[in-house]
This record gives sequence, C-alpha cells and structure tokens, in this order.
Amino acid sequence: MGRFKDKALQQDELRNQPAILADLARAGIDVFCWCHRCGHNAKLTTALLIPQLGPNFPVPEIGTRMRCSACASKDIATRPSWPARDQGLARSG
Repeated sequence: MGRFKDKALQQDELRNQPAILADLARAGIDVFCWCHRCGHNAKLTTALLIPQLGPNFPVPEIGTRMRCSACASKDIATRPSWPARDQGLARSG
C-alpha cells in the first residue's frame, strides 16, 4: 500500500507544477499578461521571454518581473494564452 500511495502523491505533485516557458514554446503558445490596476492586457511571445528569463522560468512568476506599459503598475498577472475553444476546429456546413 505504501508504494501505491507514494506513486499517487508523486503524480499529483507533477500535475500541480506550474507551466514553464519551455512547455509553452513547445506547444506554440504565447503568454497573456493582465494589469490588475488598469485592465491593460497584452500577449508576449515565448521566443522573446526565453532569452531573458530562461526556458525553466514558471509562467505565473513572469508578472513579478513586469510593469504595465499603460499605467506603470507592477501588479501584473500572467498565464498561458490558450487558444479559443473553437479556434482551429473544422466546421461542417
């Protein structure tokens, strides 16, 4: 029983790890940034971020290194810029 529980805990820990820039680069996904003060938002390409922060930098932590270009706030949230649910889906007429 001990090995089963250890394996389950290890898998759970891996699932709870934040995405890193290398993960997004492999998937071709950009980083979405949002200013909590003024609502300004933008997308940044992972290709621009990796040389500055490194491929193993966690995506949620990118906001701690940013400043809003609209209001100069440092209260920035970052997440993967997931494609829309219907983006890329073939539609039958």
